[in-house]
Amino acid sequence: MKHLTDNLTSRYFEAANRMRPRNRKHKVVVYVEGYDDISFWRGILSDYETDELMFEVVLPSRTSLVRGKKSAIMNRLGNGLGTSMIACVDADYDYLMQGANPTSRTMLNSRYIIHTVAYAIENHQCYAPGLHNVCVMATLNDRKIFDFEAYLKAYSEIIYDLFVWSVWLHRTGRSGELQLNKFNNLVAINNLNIFKPETALEEVRKVVNRKMAWLQRRVPQAKGHLKPLKEELERLGVRPDNVYMYIQGHHLFENVVMSALDPVCTRLRREREKEIKMLAEHAQQMDNELANYMHTQCPVDQMLRRNTSYKSSEEYAKIREQIERFLELVKPALGTAIGTTTDGAATE
Repeated sequence: MKHLTDNLTSRYFEAANRMRPRNRKHKVVVYVEGYDDISFWRGILSDYETDELMFEVVLPSRTSLVRGKKSAIMNRLGNGLGTSMIACVDADYDYLMQGANPTSRTMLNSRYIIHTVAYAIENHQCYAPGLHNVCVMATLNDRKIFDFEAYLKAYSEIIYDLFVWSVWLHRTGRSGELQLNKFNNLVAINNLNIFKPETALEEVRKVVNRKMAWLQRRVPQAKGHLKPLKEELERLGVRPDNVYMYIQGHHLFENVVMSALDPVCTRLRREREKEIKMLAEHAQQMDNELANYMHTQCPVDQMLRRNTSYKSSEEYAKIREQIERFLELVKPALGTAIGTTTDGAATE
């Protein structure tokens, strides 16, 4: 059965906008991929709302529980995007594909599809300069016991060459040689000691080097192509020190960043609890203070999802550029309402 909402396009919303009273805002409906994306994109688009313009962030379907990847969203919307209806999606590998597949071409060529530049919203949430703040929000302890920026920089440098291999293989239709889930397994962090992170990182280095040696034997035709690809990726913003922003977001969140955040926050909480026990004057005060501290703590993963430090990142600046280009297209529609024409003259 076909629902009326299946036929909604930007033209429908544009017509609705034209019928609005003069004092009503021009509404842009924003389709996103899933529940987590609603909060992320709302936090970004709110900065652009004015007395004339508003955004409404919604899921791709109001009639089912289907939550799609960006390809499903673009198939759902078809050619219906416009100045009153856009899609905000994870870039995945499609930003780095640079038009090598149909999804990448659609995403990059549409003025009405805004993407994360980084692989996904999780990569933004894991932006290294903000991870200490996540610890503070989760534990209410501001002592720095782990250098997250150095950790993710070292991790990125270790996986960089294998990541370039992965991009080249995907671009050339050879992704089966290094499927994304296999890449994630190879570069996962295991048994991290927050006081000796170099041990776990060295294990990743060994695994990565073995895999690259295998690929060099398996796919010798890649020789001569990887260096130019590195230069191209650098122009896109991908460097040896920030590759973590471009690997699969869920993997980064669960298997790299949380691998460090969990033990760091556990340590910080124990320190705070020890401090309370030392300073308490009697047992009742200690119990009350410990209970109060327990109630004010927050789950680490929830605080990570609320991390907005990415707004100082290069990738976020590129998201802003996309939004601002879209807003240039919207400008002619602003101020157009029932009782006015596009030049502001009164209608009958």
